Amino acid sequence: MDDRIPAHLEVSGMIRAIQAAGGFAMVLSKGERDAGTLLIICCENGTNLRAYERMPSLDGGRHWVLSKTQDPENPQEFTEYYTKRGQQDADLWVLECDVHNAEKVLDINPGVN
Repeated sequence: MDDRIPAHLEVSGMIRAIQAAGGFAMVLSKGERDAGTLLIICCENGTNLRAYERMPSLDGGRHWVLSKTQDPENPQEFTEYYTKRGQQDADLWVLECDVHNAEKVLDINPGVN
């Protein structure tokens, strides 16, 4: 049995957490309603973009992994990355969260389940 929360509920909860922390969150792309995967873009005032994805690990868990950071000298490369990920995975949700310390607000601890 899969213990995962349906993707649309997890995304909704993340949006509310960001708003409660005084930030802004927006769904850039909707994936599969129940079993979709998540790509979370964290930033602060629209800068320093970081993309996190939950990946399966050898211990059977699913851990957040920092999959991409924005290069200030080539910001378009970051957009191309998550656009390409969406083309590779039709189930992918892309959520952008603009708030101070988004990783803490969302409890994203890379390598920790």
